[in-house]
Amino acid sequence: MKKAVFLDKDGTLVIDVPYNVDPDKIVLSDHCLKGLKRLQENGYLLILITNQSGIARGYFKEEDLIGVEQKIRDMLGHEEIALDGFYYCPHHPEGIVTSLAINCDCRKPEAGMLLKAAKEMGIDLNSSWMIGDILNDIEAGNRAGCKSILIDNGNETEWLLNEKRQPLIKVKDIDEAAIYILEKYGEQLAGM
Repeated sequence: MKKAVFLDKDGTLVIDVPYNVDPDKIVLSDHCLKGLKRLQENGYLLILITNQSGIARGYFKEEDLIGVEQKIRDMLGHEEIALDGFYYCPHHPEGIVTSLAINCDCRKPEAGMLLKAAKEMGIDLNSSWMIGDILNDIEAGNRAGCKSILIDNGNETEWLLNEKRQPLIKVKDIDEAAIYILEKYGEQLAGM
């Protein structure tokens, strides 16, 4: 079985621009590349897990995410980092696109996207991590059986905590999360 680090997109891997599908406006978050590279070097798959309710809300079309995914893959690839998976939830119960205006099992805080990725890619969720910037990300990771880390960058504003929404640790960025993961689990830190 493989191990993975599941990453939230907006506010975690990339700067949050609400409902953005313009590849020219996609910018990687500060202090993520060294951490992602070391995680990958230590055998972790890197998988993006993102709610994209803008599709259900009619703000953009599902195919608009193709350019978003490609831009992220290109930016990471330029740094010799591979994105191993890109999973998104197009649903929202208050959407205007009738077929997508549902309560689903994939929209975070539900764990559906992580469970689907694990099944499709042979991932051991108990050996895997979820990194996100809000507690819905943490809850999704915890529900899936991962260990979860919160990027405490001010994006979480409600702080509705319970057992499922409790991160293992709070850090300031992905690089710091990677150091924690690799130090805590005894793996190499050369180059960090």
